Amino acid sequence: MGRVKVNLTLDADVAETARSLGLNMSRLAEAAIVEAAKIERNRLWRTENHQAINAYAEEVTNEGLPLASFRSF
Repeated sequence: MGRVKVNLTLDADVAETARSLGLNMSRLAEAAIVEAAKIERNRLWRTENHQAINAYAEEVTNEGLPLASFRSF
């Protein structure tokens, strides 16, 4: 996928500091957005699947881990 231009508003001091340090604000913003999106996708997945996660945790509590008898440690 290609790159697109977007408008971004930053605090003037933050932008000036980044500029004076030679930081690539576009790449930094992109990396931060990628990380935020990953965190949000994971949060949504856990929310959407909480019933299955809880059911599995209860099953493990009650019955132990599947294939536990084959563990060598």
